Amino acid sequence: MYWYDYFRNEDLEDDEFYCPYMEFMSRQQQQIGGPPQFGGMPPQMGGSPSQMGGSPMGPPPNITPSKKNAQAKFMPGTFAVDPGSLRPCRFRYVYIWPRRGRGFWAWLNYVGRRSASGFRWTGNRWVRFGIDLREIETFICF
Repeated sequence: MYWYDYFRNEDLEDDEFYCPYMEFMSRQQQQIGGPPQFGGMPPQMGGSPSQMGGSPMGPPPNITPSKKNAQAKFMPGTFAVDPGSLRPCRFRYVYIWPRRGRGFWAWLNYVGRRSASGFRWTGNRWVRFGIDLREIETFICF
């Protein structure tokens, strides 16, 4: 048995392949009504726009937090921020102190093994940004 036979449906012709993603999308189409939306943003299944990958609705808090109160204190020899410690800060206001440069407010939509992305506050608006977890010295969530 070849690896692609695992995804093959028994009642299909030999030249047709079974695609689990397309089956999932057809079930979603039946549940929410209307055709599946391809390209751009995925179909909205609920939640606020800010929790579905968009920027927050308003500006961050007016305070600049103290670095002493940061949740994630690291030893000087620490190589990177642990993604597990940053993941609970998704869809919340986060103040980030990078290893180089000034601290800034962020709204994180994604935290991966090596990077995080979302929106950064410039002082008057949110702009998209991404950062390597090795570049974060410490952070605090609100």
